[in-house]
Amino acid sequence: MAEELSFPTGIGTSDADQIRLLGQDLAADLMGKVGFGELAFWLVAGRRPTPGETRVFEAVLVALADHGFTPTAIAARVTYASAPEALQGALAAGLLGGGSRFLGVTEDCGRFLAGVLQGLSALPVSDGEWDQVALAAVRDQRAAGKFVPGLGHPVHKVRDPRTPVLIAIAAEEGLRGPHLRLFEAIGRVHPEVLGRTLPLNGAGVCGAALADLGLPVEMLRGFALLARAAGLLGHLAEERRTNLGLEIYRTVDRNAKYTS
Repeated sequence: MAEELSFPTGIGTSDADQIRLLGQDLAADLMGKVGFGELAFWLVAGRRPTPGETRVFEAVLVALADHGFTPTAIAARVTYASAPEALQGALAAGLLGGGSRFLGVTEDCGRFLAGVLQGLSALPVSDGEWDQVALAAVRDQRAAGKFVPGLGHPVHKVRDPRTPVLIAIAAEEGLRGPHLRLFEAIGRVHPEVLGRTLPLNGAGVCGAALADLGLPVEMLRGFALLARAAGLLGHLAEERRTNLGLEIYRTVDRNAKYTS
């Protein structure tokens, strides 16, 4: 007798009459009653977020949705210009560009902060104690020849406007936890080590906020990509009207300098 196959999942299932998602009846319990951001959190965390957690989480998604003509947006537009019949290809092209320089910083920063916190025997209490932990972490990164994730931005040279707003929202909801506290401390002390002042960027503060919500740091880039998917769809909708992707291609082609 053949062994019965089993593929257990707690996400969802369906039959002829019903769709189940997270143990709920999709049509009766979720549709029109649960927001998409709340659902995305629930799917990953395995628990329904509180209203405060939902507010912080959705603020992160909004913060990461778009940042203009970044490489991810350009890749999506040019791909759509080449294959307008394949919207999924254009969207995928943009998402594939989420890496260490764009979007991936969200996860890199969350991982870095979590690693520092895991090495502590007890959490600091005062700002001064947080500053000492942050100072040691920045020095260690500098000694290892590594960048501190979440510091600096190619456009926002003095202050990333998203950073103070997200910190304030987290504080209002009682969710300004150790990752955000450490990130803020890094912002205060890093000039002492690096010899210059860099802004705490939006991708980094999003990673800190998501980590404080208890979401796994290994999944943080996924949330950044989830947010950017909305922005890329906006770019592609505009691309249908403007054909900028073709103009980007033509501009590069006209100005290319070919060498033998």
